[in-house]
Amino acid sequence: MNRIEQFFKFEELNTNLKTELMAGVTTFATLAYIMVVNPSILSAAGMPFGATMAATIYMAFIGCMLMGLYANRPFAVAPLLAENAFLVSTVVLQFGYSWQQAFGAVAVSAILLFVLTVFNIRAWLVNSLPACIKFAFTAGLGLYLACIGLQSSGIVKISKNASLSIGNLTDINVLLTITGVLIISILMAKGIKVAMLAGLVIVTVLSILLGQTSLPQTILSAPPSIEPIFFKADVAGVLNIQALPVIFVVFVLMFVDTMGTMIGVSAKAGFLDEKGNLPEIKKAMLCDSSATVISSSMSAITSGVYVESTTGVMAGGRSGLTAVVVGILFLTGLFLSPVFSIIPSSACNAVLIVIGMLMLAVIKQVDFEDLTEAIPASVIIFLMAFSGNIGIAVASAFILYPILKLLTGKKEELNIPIWILFVFSCIFFALYKF
Repeated sequence: MNRIEQFFKFEELNTNLKTELMAGVTTFATLAYIMVVNPSILSAAGMPFGATMAATIYMAFIGCMLMGLYANRPFAVAPLLAENAFLVSTVVLQFGYSWQQAFGAVAVSAILLFVLTVFNIRAWLVNSLPACIKFAFTAGLGLYLACIGLQSSGIVKISKNASLSIGNLTDINVLLTITGVLIISILMAKGIKVAMLAGLVIVTVLSILLGQTSLPQTILSAPPSIEPIFFKADVAGVLNIQALPVIFVVFVLMFVDTMGTMIGVSAKAGFLDEKGNLPEIKKAMLCDSSATVISSSMSAITSGVYVESTTGVMAGGRSGLTAVVVGILFLTGLFLSPVFSIIPSSACNAVLIVIGMLMLAVIKQVDFEDLTEAIPASVIIFLMAFSGNIGIAVASAFILYPILKLLTGKKEELNIPIWILFVFSCIFFALYKF
């Protein structure tokens, strides 16, 4: 036991074994849905569901173990859904590439991201970002998650004229979500660290009792084979001038999305220093970039820190043991997916809404009296929440920030990394197919 405490630095991080284990279970409970959602997205590109589900689980296990054992951070690392959606809907269905070529672009971009990480260029760029943009990441992700939870639950809906309106508050699943939000909020207000997990369990039980969720017909299932997608990425098929825009866009999405989420979760955990930087960020970045390189061999998209890691952080998780627990639980999903799949969407939506509320608190760190800080920060928050495109949101802020500083006589606040990101973002918009 002492070896575990020393390895994960429990005393330094002011945590203990029970808290870390519970935090890992809590994070996994809110993240288990990707075992089904991720392969559902990829199946639209013609990829086999079973193989992609197994690849998702394997990559979540590898990513979490790397993050926990090497970086000692409580961040859950797994294939990112937003990038998967982009790859399928844009690169495959819109651009016309095969899924093998699409993942060839992922492999090239992943190697580039890994090289930048090894040579500290990635950390240099991230640490040079203005504090207002870093804090806006957190608030934007929070509002984005809250919007997802509100719309998915039916509390809020999109009307015929494309405006938002209140949903049917008498619907049983809407009421279950609202109940979950209330339960979690009350428990958190009372200082109970397992509030998120307790809310998930209670709402799941209520959903079963009310006939909205069925018990699984079986508990165990055999792991699907990943042979149909293993090492099927067509790198040679994208090593040409025509495919450069695809590689660049995939790379930029990798960079801005993984960076934004890592900074956002770190802010909520209290890991950032007074400048808004994450100490020893290179270790965490090596973990997600290494996982991404490995995942490309299994035709899995970018692996990065999931914003649901915040649930474990809110449950008290502070060390890498939280991530290790998440990884192990993911691996059990190869055999216990029928059990995990019964967690109702109403329970997950309740957690997302509460997390979104909590993450909005960092917005007070942005200086809204200085419009050169407030406007880029607001753009990130608005575009993340209302477009659902994190890449577009961050790239827009990277362009606006230096322009506003330059034209208002504050060029001394700019640095080389900011201008590099400005150029990257301009190229991103030039190559992005809307």
